[in-house]
Amino acid sequence: MDRQSQIDAFSSYYQVSRETIISLEIFEKMLIEGNKKLNLIGKSTEKDIWSRHYLDSYQVLDFIEENDNNIMDLGTGAGLPGIIVALGIKEKKMSIKVNLLEKSRKKTFFLKEAIRKLKINAEVINEDVTKEGFKLKENVFTARAFKPLEGIFELIHKNAENWKKLLIFQGKNGNQELLRASKTWDIKYKQRQSVTSNDSLILEIKELKKKIE
Repeated sequence: MDRQSQIDAFSSYYQVSRETIISLEIFEKMLIEGNKKLNLIGKSTEKDIWSRHYLDSYQVLDFIEENDNNIMDLGTGAGLPGIIVALGIKEKKMSIKVNLLEKSRKKTFFLKEAIRKLKINAEVINEDVTKEGFKLKENVFTARAFKPLEGIFELIHKNAENWKKLLIFQGKNGNQELLRASKTWDIKYKQRQSVTSNDSLILEIKELKKKIE
């Protein structure tokens, strides 16, 4: 699919404003330029940013509600989905802040520049989430290509103080990972097939409790 067809498909699916499309085009240029030095996205996906990354990331907005005070994108990397979620929140005129957690200092410079150019309500947190004593204070978390499912659960269990919703992108092995995790965790969740692939899932988790060994 050529670039314009990808943009048309995205616009048709999500019905966003022209202003948001322009912002996404600006970010697309930033991703391609930044990818020369920072390894933000797979080189093979540079021509499929709209269909591979934008379409995938934006679907998280279906799970975001007005009363979600703040969101953290764990291991945001290139800002996917965090930057896209923040643009969607701006599109919907919701007053929700998005925190972008990234341990790579070089990538944080890229993210800060994206926030400035796109004028979105977001902040970069340059921390290693595995650092002793680091606490997660947001109430909604997103994770895309971050850690294996059980690793994310352990992190939320130990470090998140007041969470209410966990949104996780799962690939073709998602159901197997979920089955493995359910042996250790009691999980209250809903799952939805991704709009980008029949093999991928979005998990919405609202309760998580470690089973007694």
